[in-house]
Amino acid sequence: MIDWQRVDELRDEVGAEDFQEVVDIFLEEVDEVADRLRETPDPGSYEAELHFLKGSALNLGFATLGTICADGEKLAAEDKPDAVDLTAVLSAYEASKAEFLAQLGLTQDAA
Repeated sequence: MIDWQRVDELRDEVGAEDFQEVVDIFLEEVDEVADRLRETPDPGSYEAELHFLKGSALNLGFATLGTICADGEKLAAEDKPDAVDLTAVLSAYEASKAEFLAQLGLTQDAA
């Protein structure tokens, strides 16, 4: 679910002291998109929203979420937004976030 090697690379890139801040910004931005998809889904925006989520997820090591978003983005780009499984996207995000925060002993300060 989590690419821990990517997490370690990111922590090395930004420094241990700034890692929590990067995590907070990531979670705040992704929570906003997840909330939009959950509360006011707009099939016309799925491609862009899923592209953003995919990039964010892969940057922070949320590998499973990145894959699910890539699949959904492709469907949306093929004009098949009804085939996008938003439940899978949102579930993968929540599960990844919980595992990530628990494993690293971090908190979600920004959200």
